[in-house]
Amino acid sequence: MRQVILDTETTGLSHATGDRIIEIGCVEVIDRRLTDRTFHYYLNPERDIDAGAFAVHGLSREFLSDKPLFANIVEELIEFVDGAEIVIHNAAFDLGFLDNEFALLKRPPFRGLASKITDTLLDARQMFPGKRNSLDALCDRFSISNEHRTLHGALLDAQLLAEVYIAMTRGQEDLSIDLIDYTVNDEEAESTSKTLPTQLKIIAASADETEQHEKILSEIAKSSKKDPIWSPLGAAQS
Repeated sequence: MRQVILDTETTGLSHATGDRIIEIGCVEVIDRRLTDRTFHYYLNPERDIDAGAFAVHGLSREFLSDKPLFANIVEELIEFVDGAEIVIHNAAFDLGFLDNEFALLKRPPFRGLASKITDTLLDARQMFPGKRNSLDALCDRFSISNEHRTLHGALLDAQLLAEVYIAMTRGQEDLSIDLIDYTVNDEEAESTSKTLPTQLKIIAASADETEQHEKILSEIAKSSKKDPIWSPLGAAQS
């Protein structure tokens, strides 16, 4: 199964008022393993960046001024995602912007390229109702390091989301498949194996503890109104 984990950064919050995509990042996952294939571009939006958006991603109009237009990378994007399941955190936001970019180029909606679209934000809200389910919160919940993430970045966020998604869906697929290859050869297994201790200290219950234990068992036997399985008669009947 081929999946593309995708994220974007934008000039602002609403494509309806003219905001544009300024960064897109994708990573490829095949059979629950990250491959080496990525798709990443900074894009010239030909407009200013909202102050609030700049505070999130730190991408300025000056930095983006010599970057390609979305029209220049659209064919490569189509080739990368076509036919894959697309996984996005808060999919409505990114898909709205991507569909708008495709509409500006008089192309069918971007979402039509996907065999399936999975929104990890919606999935996380079902798994953890009432909890914070931002990408940072999910990284913390699944013990995925995001210490290197000081600002949002499309490719970095896509890579983190891939790890989060695999952690969220562990158990739905073959449990032996993961981001990390845990298999070892015989030589490695022999060198890393450890002998379990055989001389274990046995701590016996005190007289008071034994008496209390017997009282509890007696009360259980009385309430059940039959011989418990730990009594000689109950053990014989079982």
